[in-house]
Amino acid sequence: MLKRYRLKDFDFKLVIMLIAISVLGILAIGSAQSSIQDKQILGLVAGLFLMIIISLFDYTQLLKFYWLFYFGNLFLLILVEFMGNRAGGAQRWFSFFGITFQPSELAKILLILFYAQFIMKQKEKLNSFRTLFRMIGLYIPPLFLVYHQPDLSTSIILVIIFCVMLYIGGLSFKIIFGVLALIVPGIIIFLMLVLRPDQNLIKDYQQTRILAWLHPSDYVNTEGYQQANSVMAIGSGQLWGKGLNNNIIGSVKNGNFISEPQTDFIFAIVGEEMGFIGSCTVIVLLFLIALECLSIGRRSKDTAGMIICGGMAAIIGFQSFMNIAVATSLMPNTGIPLPFVSAGLTSLVSLFIGMGFVLNVRLQGKNLNTKQNGGFS
Repeated sequence: MLKRYRLKDFDFKLVIMLIAISVLGILAIGSAQSSIQDKQILGLVAGLFLMIIISLFDYTQLLKFYWLFYFGNLFLLILVEFMGNRAGGAQRWFSFFGITFQPSELAKILLILFYAQFIMKQKEKLNSFRTLFRMIGLYIPPLFLVYHQPDLSTSIILVIIFCVMLYIGGLSFKIIFGVLALIVPGIIIFLMLVLRPDQNLIKDYQQTRILAWLHPSDYVNTEGYQQANSVMAIGSGQLWGKGLNNNIIGSVKNGNFISEPQTDFIFAIVGEEMGFIGSCTVIVLLFLIALECLSIGRRSKDTAGMIICGGMAAIIGFQSFMNIAVATSLMPNTGIPLPFVSAGLTSLVSLFIGMGFVLNVRLQGKNLNTKQNGGFS
């Protein structure tokens, strides 16, 4: 399963960007909640270690265990239903040897690995309705389990990842446009239904978040409170910010006007304390990381490699957009972490695991000469 690779083929540029964005995250987390900064540093070290190890393994051999990835993922998600810890009205975590673990974060990576192999094996029959229904049928159980936790934001990301993987796998444009013709009106009808007072399609708090986004002045002291303060914090940072760990009385963070600033609203901390320059640095780094994943995918030796890279780019790109859009009040509050920046060991380590596979796809890309039997040469 190990191969001998040339050191010059290793994507050090991507590794440097990953370390840079993670360090910025650690600095922001330390300012938001210093008590968990050490844990995030531990997550970075563990993530980097796993990423390097995984990058040395032949991903084509690891993908042979794709059914194990699928059923292992289902097992972890089902475990949350029976052993999960409930907090804030959601049951998404369970404790494992004293470590809090969130299976829905790892589910994103495991589903990418599963479908990378599944789609490649079914590539010639991908546009048949039988294959599509089978793929959708396999996707529904983990998607339902995540949605039931409830975790609407992660469910949305899982749907986006699935669509991206199908597109990269070679789904016919006729099917894509046909589905869009059904989905777009369906989304409009869904939004109209969930805004009705007697709806039962989504949780009441989720409906309230949508209403607070549509009518912020009516919810300025309730559900719209956090987003309004987040926008205020980002704007108050101006060009260079107020500085990390500052004691300024007028700081939104110091006044505790945002709950969970270390996770869902970490970008507000970045904007207030690192300013426009820090915010742009975070956005550019995330954009370049997603772009690098796509670039590696284009040079992949097979469809599975393309899907792995495209799936990881989708996680980083769309999840970053959603988190920053929430922090800037461009979309309803969904509660989703900013990749590599928000606090959360499971999220951070899972992303590094996924990037380990991306690095291995790069090492085995087209026109790269590799030798067998372990390590670098």
